[in-house]
Amino acid sequence: MTAARWLTRDDLAAAGRSAGGLLLVAPDVSSVFPMGPEDAAAATGLTGAALRAAGVGGHDRVVVALAEPAGALWAAAAADVAGAAAAVGPRGRLRLHHALTALGATTLVSTPTGAMDLLARLHLEFLLDPLDLGLDHIVLTGEIASKRTMGHLADEFGCAVTEVLASPFGGGALAYRTAEDAPLTPLTDGVLGLASLTKDDLADPADPAAELVITPSGHSTLGDAVLRTGMVTRPGGSGIPAPAHTVGDHVLVRGVWLALPRIEKALSKIDGVTGWELSITRQGTLDAAALTVSFGRESLVRNPMWRSRIEQAVRALTPVSIDVGVAQDVLETPSPGTVDDRRGHHLGRDRSLVT
Repeated sequence: MTAARWLTRDDLAAAGRSAGGLLLVAPDVSSVFPMGPEDAAAATGLTGAALRAAGVGGHDRVVVALAEPAGALWAAAAADVAGAAAAVGPRGRLRLHHALTALGATTLVSTPTGAMDLLARLHLEFLLDPLDLGLDHIVLTGEIASKRTMGHLADEFGCAVTEVLASPFGGGALAYRTAEDAPLTPLTDGVLGLASLTKDDLADPADPAAELVITPSGHSTLGDAVLRTGMVTRPGGSGIPAPAHTVGDHVLVRGVWLALPRIEKALSKIDGVTGWELSITRQGTLDAAALTVSFGRESLVRNPMWRSRIEQAVRALTPVSIDVGVAQDVLETPSPGTVDDRRGHHLGRDRSLVT
């Protein structure tokens, strides 16, 4: 293991200029994951296996409400397992409800917060009974779910709920669990591992936290690599526990990995910015991100043009909606940007400092 190449999301992005074949690209191009024909077939096969483990079969009709690149891969896998499959993207809940009913869906593949938001809107806005949708299966993937999400959805929709750990780079399934307190069941041997946060090696059983890593031994170009996912578990007991935290220079917001270095770079080009704080909350059903920027001069604090420049710069970075605010106190001495994750998910940018 120690002789392998250890790669992070930034390493994969940097290799994008030289990578060939089909490239699965994150929405903000923070990772570039090459997929040869055999790699794509393997990822589709594992994702199909996850759907079968969730109980999906030839009589089912699957609607996949995930962002790219995961959406198309999951729909292709579902088409091999189910009677029909469609990728509709992470659309608004009214359009998602219409897609589910128009297509006669029996299975929904969604992020945990997306499914919870659909449930909330069915009750509060559409005044509909979730049971009327007739879903038999809900498959959750792409996010760290809030506690009791699986049980709540199962009760409200009257269906089986399965959580799937998917690759944060390509979106394909790697492992699953059918109960919130259960460890992950890998879909194949040798793909998932636990790594130390402080060194490029396997985690010690005594470590209080470990990072999930992917070891794609059969991958056409990454077969000798160990890919750090940025997802952190708290080992204990048997098996591989589901991730409860994230670490590193990317933060998971609404199923999308947000690159903190890109925020830094964009704000560094705007004169007068001396600091910033990214706060992330999940007070309702969805994640909300807000960026508060500090200026070094009083004249900029209430300058609408400078605020507009920041809003446009942030909008160009990611499809995730980020509210922009301005600190009312002047910060004369430049300070590093910080993250305030009130969900309790992100443990910090420096892996070596995580305890």
